[in-house]
Amino acid sequence: MRVRTPDLLKGMAVILMIQVHLIELFATQEIYDSFFGQLLLFLGGPPAAPVFMAVMGYFLAFSKRGLLFDVKRGFKLIIWGFALNIGLNLNLFFHIYTGVFQLSPWEYLFGVDILFLAGLSVIIIGLIKHFFQNKIWPWLVLLFIVIVIPEVINPSSTDGISAYLWAYVYSENWWSYFPVVPWLAYVLAGILFNLLEENLKTIYYQFKWPIFAVTAIVLVFTLRYGIHISSHLEQYYHHGMLFFGFTIVFMLFWLISFHQITLHVNNVATNFIEWLGRRVTSVYIFQWLIIGNISTILYKTQHLMQLVGWFLMVLILSSLATFTWYKIYRKS
Repeated sequence: MRVRTPDLLKGMAVILMIQVHLIELFATQEIYDSFFGQLLLFLGGPPAAPVFMAVMGYFLAFSKRGLLFDVKRGFKLIIWGFALNIGLNLNLFFHIYTGVFQLSPWEYLFGVDILFLAGLSVIIIGLIKHFFQNKIWPWLVLLFIVIVIPEVINPSSTDGISAYLWAYVYSENWWSYFPVVPWLAYVLAGILFNLLEENLKTIYYQFKWPIFAVTAIVLVFTLRYGIHISSHLEQYYHHGMLFFGFTIVFMLFWLISFHQITLHVNNVATNFIEWLGRRVTSVYIFQWLIIGNISTILYKTQHLMQLVGWFLMVLILSSLATFTWYKIYRKS
């Protein structure tokens, strides 16, 4: 029987990504700057990309297909990343080409979205597994390195072509949304969770409610900090060790909550969210194709009820497009 919790986590993550993309690109500046806007940006922060990458890492630890497969899979995700950058910015590129917008297209073409992070992570993880198998210490060492680097080394500030290359690894350029440093840390956290799962299960079933209570109390006192970082995108995308620690505590709280939901709730809503989780990459691509092209026209003009309407529309259209895509894919 398929374990429900990872699908539910991924499905909720992509739903929260949809709403945060709308807040970032569609919402008026007044909504964006309000506490409500900051709260929505937070919900598109720790519960979204970090959770998605940690779940991906968890399943990467299971893979036994070898280095060549991982490298091919990684490059495939990177190619999809470039294709998505072109697709979601087609309307913008047209407006740049016709002279309506005086912008450089290169930052939009080479913007480091999460598919690039996923692809590079798969390759890096494949290399480490090839040489070290599932020994725990290499993963711990790499995790330590990744979370410490932002504290001791300044990110790249180069210009020209090297700036676009460094954006994928470690950079504070605005188009470097998900560089390997620090975001690989969440993939590594997922892998370590997998490797230590049997020991963690014993602790979980004995102390889940005390752990839940402690994480909830910690979050009560640190939530303002988490909201602050998540709602300032430059800090969120290029965060350091402290925010990583906050996010790990949040994800532990989130994981226990969603595990309890899978134990006690099984209805149309949870089934739909889990279906989104099983098709998360396609849903993610389709929602960006819709939001990216429309945002060129509606950038920061939409009020609250309009945002609600757009959210429902994008969610429905992305789901229908994903359903249709998989129907066609299976037939072929």
